[in-house]
Amino acid sequence: MATTKKSPGKGLAAEVTPSSDLATIVGSKPIPRSEVTKKVWDYIKANGLQDKTNKRMINADDKLLKIFNGKKQVSMFEMTALVSKHLKA
Repeated sequence: MATTKKSPGKGLAAEVTPSSDLATIVGSKPIPRSEVTKKVWDYIKANGLQDKTNKRMINADDKLLKIFNGKKQVSMFEMTALVSKHLKA
């Protein structure tokens, strides 16, 4: 009986290299895409950047402004798309 093993390097497990702007938040070493998202969320929570009244909105600090194309506030969903533009496969 053959067992199929999910090969690393696909989807969320794929290692990506962050841009220099994103590296200030998640580090510069290649890491899985899922880990990038986790580290960005850790950063947002550690710095109190989640909007107090609307938890789906993220307020940018100086580091995140570079990731968010200069926008002061983005939604969680928009944030994911903006972060992915700072990743190289």
